Amino acid sequence: MWSWIIADGYDPLDPNGNITITWDFLADNGDTYDVRVWIYNWQLYRHVEKPGWRLSWAWRGDEVIWSMSGAETTEQGNCSRFKGQDKPHCCEKQPTIIDLIPGTPYNKQVPNCCKQGILSSLTQDPSQVTSMFQMNFNKPSVLNPSNITVPANFSLGIPGYSCSDPTQVPPSKFTTDGRRWTQVLETWNVTCIYSQFLSASAPKCCVSLSAFYSDTIVPCPKCSCNCQGLPGANCVNSDKAPSLLKLPQDDSSTQETEPVVRCSQHMCPIRIHWHVKQSYTKYWRVKVTITNYNFVKNYSQWNLVLLHPNLQSLTQVFSFNYQPLRIFGDINDTVMFWGIKYYNDMLLTHGENGNVQTEMLLHKDAGIFTFTGGWGFPRTVLFNGDECVMPSPDNYPTLPNIAAFHSSSSSFLLFVSFILSMLLR
Repeated sequence: MWSWIIADGYDPLDPNGNITITWDFLADNGDTYDVRVWIYNWQLYRHVEKPGWRLSWAWRGDEVIWSMSGAETTEQGNCSRFKGQDKPHCCEKQPTIIDLIPGTPYNKQVPNCCKQGILSSLTQDPSQVTSMFQMNFNKPSVLNPSNITVPANFSLGIPGYSCSDPTQVPPSKFTTDGRRWTQVLETWNVTCIYSQFLSASAPKCCVSLSAFYSDTIVPCPKCSCNCQGLPGANCVNSDKAPSLLKLPQDDSSTQETEPVVRCSQHMCPIRIHWHVKQSYTKYWRVKVTITNYNFVKNYSQWNLVLLHPNLQSLTQVFSFNYQPLRIFGDINDTVMFWGIKYYNDMLLTHGENGNVQTEMLLHKDAGIFTFTGGWGFPRTVLFNGDECVMPSPDNYPTLPNIAAFHSSSSSFLLFVSFILSMLLR
């Protein structure tokens, strides 16, 4: 039914995308290690939004975290074996670490911390793709104390990501003036990749289509994301959310809000509508609208990825930021769009303002441009890194058939408008 499933995590539109966890061993203090942990988002268009990353691992021995800066564990755990007032920060065998929130006192901060676990995509904001924290932990007594040990079973705590085992890489090097370089004792990397199949058992968005030359509006396929009446299909029939459906007031919440969507035939939280709006002599215009059907979630730093052969001649975009994704050499038929800061970078919950839209102007490339055969519609659509369900090509709006036209004035005007637009190409 769905062609979007990528079970092994390979993404053909971002083949090298991943989130890398880097452990830099800074100092060996005899009984303890000082470690700096980095989280890098190397994905072109997939970001980490609220509630943010929740990094966890399993210690191999009896390690405990004595101190942390730039992050904290969610639980201290049982530290009763330590006597006196000096207790470790965390004694959990499998600690869960979360980023500190913005506004944390400076004496608890380190560079690149305190973003509440939010990471931008590499295309959208390269300056916000990194998180970092430091910690001090003891050497395990049950293992060889002369060898550096790294935990196992890493997890980002974000649905859809699976992480590799730690791999030792060349030690990280740092400089302050560009002349002298220092390096850490050892560096280990963990690579985490995303799979939409692991993230959710069903898609999260769908696409509908229309065109000026057809009175047919092709809706999202029925049951694109779920079907009414099935388990997990939480929907509300009203266009307005009941009073009990309110966003969490605690902005520091670390739990993902379960979607409650407007009841529809597609049951998707997000719908993208592509409308072929106008045809000019040398250009054609498309309008794209993103509608949030989710009553309980705002989508911050959202992004949209579109694949269409004529996007290589994208001339102008109104009210969205955009950047081509040159994945395979000079082929640039894939473009990423995102909102303008403080204007429409937040896609609000479903309601009167629960949508964002743009129009784009594309040059008609000689030899390839046509409105026939569904060519004017996108090949692939992704919202926040998840591929959306497309209608069947058999249902796409088609060019008008002269023999099928009636003598009604409305049909005649439509026909004349279409013929004139084609003659003026």
